[in-house]
Amino acid sequence: MDYCLFISDLHLCDSRPHITKAFIEFLDKTATKAQALYILGDLFEYWAGDDTIKIGTHKPIIDALKKLSNQGVKLFLIHGNRDFLIGESFANATGVSILVDPSLIMLYGKPVLLSHGDQLCTDDMAYQKFRAEVRSTKWQSQFLSLSLTDRIAYIEQLRAKSEQEKSTKSMQIMDVNPTAVNELLREFAYPPLFIHGHTHRPNKHIHKLDEHACERWVLGDWYEQGSYLKLNANGCQAQLL
Repeated sequence: MDYCLFISDLHLCDSRPHITKAFIEFLDKTATKAQALYILGDLFEYWAGDDTIKIGTHKPIIDALKKLSNQGVKLFLIHGNRDFLIGESFANATGVSILVDPSLIMLYGKPVLLSHGDQLCTDDMAYQKFRAEVRSTKWQSQFLSLSLTDRIAYIEQLRAKSEQEKSTKSMQIMDVNPTAVNELLREFAYPPLFIHGHTHRPNKHIHKLDEHACERWVLGDWYEQGSYLKLNANGCQAQLL
């Protein structure tokens, strides 16, 4: 049990019940053996506010996370670009601790930097402007004052617009910017390990920066197949379900 697991970009929703099933099986059969599970954003396709819990649609997911927490596995979550409205009620219902993005933690005697990763896609200036707006306290307060039905309708409109815009964007624009990555690594004093998601491009990168070396692991999404990262004292291993 001396290892931690990392996942990102599951995008759980009613239209992909097979992914929800795979996730619950992952929690029951794989995550139970870990010390901790870190969810690095976009657990859900979207989250319209914690009153979503009352609908009951995501109850099996919430119950499975709470079961895992009750079994002694520590759960941590970083907001993604789809579920940044996850709040205290969700945390209480699941046993999840919400981390700021980015967060620097200590694991196995080494600093590990964690992030969702979307703030590193600085070439997509339109997205960064939108991100800044919806992450503001003012926007969120106004949005959450709407009825849940209106919020969901608004999100569905945004999703349709986003898909249309992505079809015209280059792959480079939607990837992380190397300079932004380097600046973040410098800001956090060159952590030897950096783990993030968002780009849906699972890979291991080695950054040599100012006479320091850093491993950057990008987590995979769960659209095609479930995957996760396993970390112990010996390092990281990418795993498929």
